[in-house]
Amino acid sequence: MRVGRRRPGGGADLVIMWPRIDGLRTLDLGVPGELRGTRNALVLTGRKRATAGLLEADRTEGEEPETVGERLVLVGSDGQRVTEVVVESVDITPLGSVPWDFARAEGEGDADLAEWRAGHIAYWQSVGRTVDDRTDIVCVRFALAPPT
Repeated sequence: MRVGRRRPGGGADLVIMWPRIDGLRTLDLGVPGELRGTRNALVLTGRKRATAGLLEADRTEGEEPETVGERLVLVGSDGQRVTEVVVESVDITPLGSVPWDFARAEGEGDADLAEWRAGHIAYWQSVGRTVDDRTDIVCVRFALAPPT
């Protein structure tokens, strides 16, 4: 799950963009700490090849969803580079329509789609977002980027 950054002060004219490293957008999986460390380890071992984010969160942060071929810098809890990934596909779909093959590609050990949905709803609620089966989700598949 990508992090949805909150807008300090909630000002309507305040736009927060994703941090950049060397001109590339960052990918922060989960909140800093154990969750992010676990997710990053799954990426590095090849088990995690997808992530889901809220389309509305992207837009309120002044960002568009990722694009196919885009390189992203995966960051650790300290905001520093862990590795780079390259986006292989991007689909926007309601939460209730996310397919099992995508959920399984997230590599987080969910037994079925119901468990995946419940875990994502709980996570997004924990960071202050309200979601339901109609909420648009950005489903991003990625691979470890080859060295440049």
